[in-house]
Amino acid sequence: MTGPKPLSNILEITPYKGGQKLDHGWKLSSNENPLGCSPAAREALARAAEHLELYPDGSALKLREAIGKKYGLDPDRIVCGAGSDEIFQLLGRAYLQPGDEIIQSAHGFLVYRLVAQQSGAACISAPEKDLTADVDAMLERVTDKTKIVFLANPNNPTGSYIPYEEVKRLHKGLREDILLVLDGAYAEYVRANDYAAGMEMAGEEPNVLVTRTFSKIHGLAGLRLGWAYGPESVIDAVHRVRGPFNVTSVAQAAGIAALSDDAFVTRSVEHNNDELERLKSALETMGFKVYPSVGNFLLIEFEDRDGKRAEDADGFLRSRGIVIRDMKAYGLANYLRLSIGTSEANDDVLEAFSTFSKAG
Repeated sequence: MTGPKPLSNILEITPYKGGQKLDHGWKLSSNENPLGCSPAAREALARAAEHLELYPDGSALKLREAIGKKYGLDPDRIVCGAGSDEIFQLLGRAYLQPGDEIIQSAHGFLVYRLVAQQSGAACISAPEKDLTADVDAMLERVTDKTKIVFLANPNNPTGSYIPYEEVKRLHKGLREDILLVLDGAYAEYVRANDYAAGMEMAGEEPNVLVTRTFSKIHGLAGLRLGWAYGPESVIDAVHRVRGPFNVTSVAQAAGIAALSDDAFVTRSVEHNNDELERLKSALETMGFKVYPSVGNFLLIEFEDRDGKRAEDADGFLRSRGIVIRDMKAYGLANYLRLSIGTSEANDDVLEAFSTFSKAG
């Protein structure tokens, strides 16, 4: 007996694998906040956990109001999810069907492709320039089948971004019936003057949605909490396909508290910027090619010779109790992605890389 068979397009999916960890040592494979989370969020979570017998507010009203107050947005045009990942999944349910297409940059976040595959849609990847999204290449691949364009800005895993003027040019080149999704998971880390997350565009245009997450800057990855802001029609569609209680009460409480702790966010950004520059400079001095990043991670390219490839470095680091992210799934076989850790973790990383660079 074979039992029930899933849809054929489901069997073609390669499940997403998060960053691995070791039983001991440093996990620097998932772009997590090395400072943890806001003490205020932790306290709010503990208070909310006293009433786990109660269902959460299905509309996440207080959280949406807190987000709206923080960013100057209409709470009625915000929807919350179990991480921004769930928002992407819900968009797939609401807007994609077999035969449709989505567009992403060549090294876009892996979940976009999964969203397309789950709906029987095709994922079209546009070539990049220097591991940075190329607006012209994305626009050239638009067809009458295109339904969603995903742009991670900044992009994971490359760490690159495109200026807001380029984002506006991308939007201008799209039909009004194509949804442009601006994934701002790492937006809080960016300090470039020509960058904008796209809130204004999402507030004015009928086909732009901005997504954000509490997993990175707020350090709440374990609670799975994200949100999106955009046109009433898109928000309404997402509400219609989401689960009635898709965000837990403890996540909502922690999220509200995290939004009020500006000091923790500032400390997280300052630590990241200082350590990112320190790591990048030191690794380049050792001879490694490190790509510019405005996120909380670095993409490192390795030499293509025996003993010096990415897989060699990965194995060496693991032997030292350090795990970073393999990039094969992104088509970057000879690259590794290093999350910014604590100062102590980063010291150990630099010592390990130094030893590896001198070996062989």
